Amino acid sequence: MQTLNLNGYALPILGLGTWKSTPGEVYEAVKAAIEIGYRHIDCAAIYGNEKEVGKAINECIKAGLVKRDELWITSKLWNNMHGNENVVPALQKTLNDLQLEYLDLYLIHWPIAQKKMFVAATRASHFLSLQEQPIANTWEGMEQAVEQGLTKTIGVSNFSVKKLKDLMTVARIKPSLNQVEVHPYFQQDELVNYCHNNNIQVMAYSPLGSADRPKSFKAADEPVLLEDPIIAKLADKVNATPAQVILAWNLHRGISVIPKSVNTARLQQNLDALQVKLKPADMEVLKMIDKNRRYVDGKFWVVPEGPYTLENLWDE
Repeated sequence: MQTLNLNGYALPILGLGTWKSTPGEVYEAVKAAIEIGYRHIDCAAIYGNEKEVGKAINECIKAGLVKRDELWITSKLWNNMHGNENVVPALQKTLNDLQLEYLDLYLIHWPIAQKKMFVAATRASHFLSLQEQPIANTWEGMEQAVEQGLTKTIGVSNFSVKKLKDLMTVARIKPSLNQVEVHPYFQQDELVNYCHNNNIQVMAYSPLGSADRPKSFKAADEPVLLEDPIIAKLADKVNATPAQVILAWNLHRGISVIPKSVNTARLQQNLDALQVKLKPADMEVLKMIDKNRRYVDGKFWVVPEGPYTLENLWDE
């Protein structure tokens, strides 16, 4: 499998996402994925399923299907554990849940800070502003995690160019990756180019449009990426499914993708996207369908009198 270089470590470019995977399903999905050749699993504490993911990984290792050093395991620091004193304890809990001694990549999940006692934040009093809890302070904890051998690499998620620039000025260990929403309807050229020009890899979440995300995240009139007629026509041309074309588009840009599925046939189809070849003309066709359309728009962080707005979240 093609890999991306993260500070000398090889990240498999296609992995399995575990957001929205329910108990029971995620265990089977991770086992099936590893059995058919996945070596990259994306996790997060807030997904609430890391114990099941860890059980599946551990059983695959014990069965001799894979060695730990052949796997790439990512997890993320949740918003209520920002602050340099909280990062290592949060990561240690994740490692305990995953039954691992180290992660390959640990990310700050959102540039959003919450008070420690509130896992879910729904009102202004649950949040801390980034002036009260600066990203730079949390990043010190991330660096400590690397220095203690708890994770090989560190990065961020949902960071804008501005937030990356601010972090780069204070970081002793530079962020190695930014996990953000990227797909043909939301191509993020400026952000992707900045990252690639500054030795920061990009990992695309919701690369297929996340049609199964919670209803509260959806708009009534939102376009369905997988039903786009231009993508369907191109899929017929290259003898692939629309999902494979969408994944291949990101892969051709040098962007890692982590599609979620609990269906074994779809897991294989997603993995087979690695074999889909798109010509420069095909990439140009897909470039034309950009709608600048986020599916995960961050509105859930905007509450009355709270410190976060869409403008200061995305810096747009």
